[in-house]
Amino acid sequence: MSLGFSVDALLPRARGGGVLKMGLAKLDEAGWLQPDPDIAARAEGFAAYPEGIQLSSEAEAPGAELTSTLGLDGGLAEAAAAHHEDMCLLTLRPGEGQYRLVGAAVAWPSDWAPADKIGLPLRALHAPILGYEEQLASGVDNFMAKLKPGAIYGRCNWFIAATDARRWVAEPPEAAFAHVTAQNAGETLFVRSERQTLRRLPETGAILFTIGVYVSPLGELSTANTAMLAKAIGTLVEGEGDRRGAGAYADALIGYANRHSEPQEA
Repeated sequence: MSLGFSVDALLPRARGGGVLKMGLAKLDEAGWLQPDPDIAARAEGFAAYPEGIQLSSEAEAPGAELTSTLGLDGGLAEAAAAHHEDMCLLTLRPGEGQYRLVGAAVAWPSDWAPADKIGLPLRALHAPILGYEEQLASGVDNFMAKLKPGAIYGRCNWFIAATDARRWVAEPPEAAFAHVTAQNAGETLFVRSERQTLRRLPETGAILFTIGVYVSPLGELSTANTAMLAKAIGTLVEGEGDRRGAGAYADALIGYANRHSEPQEA
């Protein structure tokens, strides 16, 4: 199974509302990271957001293992700068049952700050996600514990934003989406998808979590993907729509989807 490298290619693999789920696909080595990354854009991203690099002492050994695997020098920051994907390292401390974030090289975060998350265990990392503890936490912990070196798994998600900026900080939704209507939603709503992968480093046992960010105007998506998003907005788990600011753009997105799903008169 494969995951594409664009919003349009990723959305058919993404969760379309309803209960939270990991939705993992097994990937091969060739489908792990985006080929031909824009290195200049990565350099600009890290230069604009240097605090996106957060490294604890526990990240040193797995960071060196990672760069060696990739044929690079340095550590986690150098690995992320040389690829499209942001990268995070998670390790398991003796006597603990949850992996912790010990290193982050994130140029394009989706409304989170690595400095606020470094050192936290998985459940605390995901605390802002309503339903994570009840619906996903145990399954994620079990998956992480059983992940074998050599195996690569991927998943993707989506967000609706009022900007195409790769480093996204959500604003109060009533203000951010005030200009959006069903008529202009194709140009004023942007769909953001994270292509996430997980693999265990064989020597240190650390888990590498990569996040490839892709952004597209709603109007450039396929009709099927637009319809999926419109349907998903109405089936988000309780409280999730509030976290996503869906109340401020749902009518416009659904109206746009309805208009573009119907045959146009000649």
